Amino acid sequence: METRKIQQVSNGTFTVSLPREWADGEGITAGTVVNLHTHLDGMLVVQAPECEDDSSMQFTVTVGGSDADGGVDSAGGDFLEQTLRAAYAAGSKQVVIEADGTFDAEQRQAVRRVARNLVGVTITEESDTAVTVRNVLDANEVSIRQSVRQLQFVAVSMHRDATAALTGAAPLDGFAERDDRADRLFAMVDRHFTRGLDRLDEVDALGETRPELFRLHTAARELERVADQAERIAAVASAVADPLPPAVADEVSELAELVPESLESAVQVALEGDDPDAAREALAARDRVCEGVADVERRLFEEVDADANYRFAHALHALERTAEHAGNVAEVGLRTAVRTRNMDEKPAREGGTESAEHTQRA
Repeated sequence: METRKIQQVSNGTFTVSLPREWADGEGITAGTVVNLHTHLDGMLVVQAPECEDDSSMQFTVTVGGSDADGGVDSAGGDFLEQTLRAAYAAGSKQVVIEADGTFDAEQRQAVRRVARNLVGVTITEESDTAVTVRNVLDANEVSIRQSVRQLQFVAVSMHRDATAALTGAAPLDGFAERDDRADRLFAMVDRHFTRGLDRLDEVDALGETRPELFRLHTAARELERVADQAERIAAVASAVADPLPPAVADEVSELAELVPESLESAVQVALEGDDPDAAREALAARDRVCEGVADVERRLFEEVDADANYRFAHALHALERTAEHAGNVAEVGLRTAVRTRNMDEKPAREGGTESAEHTQRA
């Protein structure tokens, strides 16, 4: 790090000299126009104009296509979908896909599936040999905080329905659609977070400081994992003919219900940082769920029903992981409270103690 002294010229303007080595490396000479970014966190950044050129976020990829004899090259729809999803996550604005021949039906389906399942993605041009896919969503139109709240709502509803199906309380309904929505929401948050690492104007447009953007992204990732665990629980509920034995179903329901309330509180603290006690209670709820799941699993197979379907163990493990992801969100909330100076010396509310030695598992 270098330090420079602020100077004042005759008209009252403040000036500071730029390091010569940096200027030479960026091709900056006398008369070059540079961009100045003032950020919400109080930083002022000097940036060469070409650093903000969005052309680096556009690229062309060639894939195998149908040949003259109707055969299909080895690069199929899966490869194409993976490439487009990776480009989306990397923050690309436009991808031109060229076929070495013509596109087959599987490849066209893959492109349309990506355009349908990713927020802001649209097909702007299409021919037999080329397709242009572009992201038209402007960062000024995106609220990362609102997206995290929506993801929380979806993840909690999936968790409740999956555990209800596991215990036989209610059937699954509309689960696949919500799982897709959770994936779309996280993919959008992940994309804008990645662009914010590369482009300062993206951070400005999102209206968040970089530390805030990092915390929101971390919370969103944990919520997406809660949705994934709900999907695993739902898969067990669908695959097993009978629900959990009645002797343990009530216990599992009680443990499962600890998660939504603690998760909602944890997300609120992660967003605002104004109630660290709620985050501590969420951590205590995590510990109670993890301990309770271990006890239920032991009783299920040793005392209640030795022949119980082994897949119940997978569902109980997913419930435990769900609680751990909720605890990870609560820890994000505690960091937010520290940063916003809302921490206090008061103990957690009755029934809540934080286990400092609990080990996180991603």
